[in-house]
Amino acid sequence: MTNKITIRKAIQNDIPYIQKVAKETWHNTYDGLIPREIQDEFISRAYSDETMKAKVEHSILFVAELKGEIVGYSNFFTDGERADLGAIYILPHAQGKGVGTMLLDAGIKELKQFDRIFVEVEKGNTVGEQFYEAKGFELIEEYDEDFFGYMLKTKRMALNI
Repeated sequence: MTNKITIRKAIQNDIPYIQKVAKETWHNTYDGLIPREIQDEFISRAYSDETMKAKVEHSILFVAELKGEIVGYSNFFTDGERADLGAIYILPHAQGKGVGTMLLDAGIKELKQFDRIFVEVEKGNTVGEQFYEAKGFELIEEYDEDFFGYMLKTKRMALNI
């Protein structure tokens, strides 16, 4: 039995597994921070089949596999001038095993032409905040965000690469 984690670019067949990871980790991460109905509204839009097909084709999307199961993913975007980390999510049972670091490192390697990567994290998402801080991301600003009618405090952070 191996605990080897494999990171690879996502393909269309991975979409249902990414959607499962998104839903489970969103609920685990944001229950108590964002009302469940708002989480579900966001997930249904951001992770629809159509949206996910576009992400696989037009963004940098990695999956992490552990024992043949997709346990996490990361999604990076660029407009040619700026690189953004849109998401790193890992199933709760696979957290703390280096999966997030491996997914971040894969993105950094892919985006080597950039000198910074930006990310936004909700204030109160302690796991996310601590992860990004530990990886060297620095706070640029905090702002209020209207998230489907629910006000959040969001942190914008940057990592020099």
